[in-house]
Amino acid sequence: MAGRFVNEGLIGKPGSRDRLQTPALVLDLDRFERNVAAMAEHCRRNGLALRPHAKTHKSVAIAKAQMKAGAIGQCCAKLGEAEAMADGGIESLLLTSPVVSEGGIARLMALNAKVSDLMVAVDNPLNAEALATAAATGGRKLKVLVDLDPGLHRTGITPGAPALALGEQIHRSEWLELRGIQCYAGHVMHIEDFADRREKSLAAMKLLAETRDAFRAKGLPVDIVSGGGTGSYNIDPEARVLTELQGGSYVFMDKQYNDVPIANGAPMPFETSLFVQMSVVSNNTPNLATTDAGFKAFSTDAAPPVLSSGAPEGSVYFFFGDEQGGIALPKGASLPLGAALTAITPHCDPTVNLYDCYHVVRGDTLVDIWPIEARGKSA
Repeated sequence: MAGRFVNEGLIGKPGSRDRLQTPALVLDLDRFERNVAAMAEHCRRNGLALRPHAKTHKSVAIAKAQMKAGAIGQCCAKLGEAEAMADGGIESLLLTSPVVSEGGIARLMALNAKVSDLMVAVDNPLNAEALATAAATGGRKLKVLVDLDPGLHRTGITPGAPALALGEQIHRSEWLELRGIQCYAGHVMHIEDFADRREKSLAAMKLLAETRDAFRAKGLPVDIVSGGGTGSYNIDPEARVLTELQGGSYVFMDKQYNDVPIANGAPMPFETSLFVQMSVVSNNTPNLATTDAGFKAFSTDAAPPVLSSGAPEGSVYFFFGDEQGGIALPKGASLPLGAALTAITPHCDPTVNLYDCYHVVRGDTLVDIWPIEARGKSA
């Protein structure tokens, strides 16, 4: 891939981290590897399989690192992500969002013919019927999980009789294979009060357990119970209902998750490994510097980025335009042209989607560049 990325010539050169052309998405490899190992060990200790969400990283290299550490596969939010993972050799994939369009279902069947272990979440009887028809045409069964709504109302079928009826419909189908249930309580992941988050997350797990038990009472297979996330990674195992955990953001962390403590107010045990590096491009005004990372360099669905290195203590980043970020400096402070600064991402998933690659660093050295193959795969 020589010449594909502008910073390739810096790989392996001491001090190359501060010489990156910016804005650049930077991955601290030491921290990343510790995060991968910590979640893998957590799941082993709690008797859970780990199927992390590729919607966070969108990278085949990261998926393979997670699986080398013990993950059983990847979750994908979109077909494009799953296709990119499959092209990279990832064989066990769970599509966590419904696929309902005619074109999407055709792509799903092509993917089902390509990979050995593909599953898709379903929350509607009409969608299940359409998938069964397409699978029959394609000549290969499609593995399915019933997607349960834990109260978020984003996707998922209502627990109780509606979920049970959908499960029975799928199980009767000649061309669908019911594997179990999915339930993701995304609305609880960023609740800052741990006791409140624990209560709401365990309430969702209770709904999931009741549905699982109802499925079993009817003789429906529930080999897989998939769900949970980074914000509830240490809560949901208490319920003893999940067979696999879907957490994704733990590999990077971000401002939002750094504000979510575990018990007794302690921070999560995962380290911030993902940063956006920027450079000072103008410094003509006292107590102010302008960088080359603005709205196009960060997700904008949360608070502005938090500076992590390169600026005097007390400096604050603010959005200054599409291409520019402002640094409000303490009185009397200044930054030279070209100075390298880094910031913690406000929300890692949509920030990653703005970049073509990760600049992978150990210490002050750029050691590799990993492409983000599923970048922009919104369908």
